[in-house]
Amino acid sequence: MQRSAIIVSHGQPSDPEPAEADLHGFAQRVAAALPGWHVGAATLAKPGALDRALAGAGPAPRIYPLFMTEGWFTGDALRKRLSSAPGAVILPPLGVSPALPALGAELLRAEIAAAGWEASGVRAFIAGHGSGRSANSARDTRAFAAALGALLALAEIRVGFVEQSPFLADAARGLGGQSLCLPFFAAEGGHVVDDLPKALDAAGFVGLRLPPIGTAPAIPALVAREIAALG
Repeated sequence: MQRSAIIVSHGQPSDPEPAEADLHGFAQRVAAALPGWHVGAATLAKPGALDRALAGAGPAPRIYPLFMTEGWFTGDALRKRLSSAPGAVILPPLGVSPALPALGAELLRAEIAAAGWEASGVRAFIAGHGSGRSANSARDTRAFAAALGALLALAEIRVGFVEQSPFLADAARGLGGQSLCLPFFAAEGGHVVDDLPKALDAAGFVGLRLPPIGTAPAIPALVAREIAALG
């Protein structure tokens, strides 16, 4: 029996097609690292997408949530959507992957070296989503930042959020020229494209602005390893 997996993300309810296409491209990169596997994709925002992905996957697919936190979407909402696939196994989301901080540290090391800086003089700003309704998003963002700090001896690591205090613009002030902003997001969505640049501009942030960690070139291989790790 062919083993199968489905990469699931939230998507964009107001315009589901671009995010759906991007996720399918991501799934193809994951599949390249999983020879012999069927790897599908579905955003929760596109009507019928998950049902079609389940039909193409066959029995007992592994579901990988391309989300940055454990919470309602990766728990109750996803389990409800998978009620017609009782053999499906939901893996932990990307944001809580034990391998993610090391990947983030390597990204920052490469950027710091390319800029000709010393890590001990660099400040990092981790930009997360946050939530006014649940502590989960801030908890998982701060856990990533703490793990990153244990791997990389920087001058400072700050965390700021879109939807809760400390808000992005407040947390990003005064970081200086030797600084980097790493968005703790899975993709280039509206928060990364619109909210974050506005907040950084308002804060007078003059450091390096990196792409969201979920778009790093090494992420598909990380996802593939975690899908295969169940045996």
